[in-house]
Amino acid sequence: MKTGFEYAIIVKNKTRLESLVERFNTKAQAKFYIERLGGNFADYEAEHETFHHALLSLQTQLSPVMKNKTVERVYLPSFIFSEKNIVIVIGQDGLVANTAKYASSCPIIAVNPDKGRYDGVLLPFDTSDFLQGVENVMTDRHKIKAFSFAEAKLNDGQKLLAFNDLFIGVSSHVSARYKISYNDDTEEHSSSGLIVSTAAGSTGWLSSVFNMAYGVAGMLEENLTPKRPLVKDDELVFAVREPFQSIRTQAGITVGVINSHFPLTIESLMPAGGVIFSDGIETDFLKFNSGAVATIGIAAKTAQLVTK
Repeated sequence: MKTGFEYAIIVKNKTRLESLVERFNTKAQAKFYIERLGGNFADYEAEHETFHHALLSLQTQLSPVMKNKTVERVYLPSFIFSEKNIVIVIGQDGLVANTAKYASSCPIIAVNPDKGRYDGVLLPFDTSDFLQGVENVMTDRHKIKAFSFAEAKLNDGQKLLAFNDLFIGVSSHVSARYKISYNDDTEEHSSSGLIVSTAAGSTGWLSSVFNMAYGVAGMLEENLTPKRPLVKDDELVFAVREPFQSIRTQAGITVGVINSHFPLTIESLMPAGGVIFSDGIETDFLKFNSGAVATIGIAAKTAQLVTK
């Protein structure tokens, strides 16, 4: 089997049970805490056992085929991927998004470890067929679906990518203050921040904004049929959360499509606490305080997800 790939990098995350044991020191103490609050600790155990059974199966099947090592999600920002790596993600859809930002142009094989628990929109493989995906990549017979990233570029040169979405706002629950420019219009805003979504992320956080909007509109208009934006691969959609209109602030620019012709520019008016974070990970962020200007658009880089 000819191949230029030398290593498979298996990316995983801690199970909920592992996080609980880490917090409470022992499994018994974790069980006591959950059950005292009326929770179902057996569900945590079942999830943990199913995941590790799948992980062991994956590692056992993969080891005779190629060398591999396992990396925890928390170490992704500092892990250096090589062009000779095949990346195998085993976990929830969100882990694929987190991994894609750091995996450069490496092919990503996404494995669903628990089909009874995870929808697996971004997880086409399971432990029964992922090895065929690996072998297809090694022999250059694989199919790839490229996913675009959203990119925030600051005027000081810093950049942040998002597979699903960017949040631009403030790190607490106070209002974000900023100047927004889109399609030749500029406004000053006070809001709960903005969400910028890719095509891959449009069924996630962005959809909740539209759920809220249609819920509110439904109070004023009967028989309102909810619709969702169909986001193209070469587009982003932004939505402003809860814009407040006042003497100083406006609410005319609340939603729009970002593409190569219509970028979005945000100037921070926040003396402190302003942030831009990606894919729901608040620790993966840029500071966005007074003087910072962010240009939001589509990144040149794409994620390479292997499909069947």
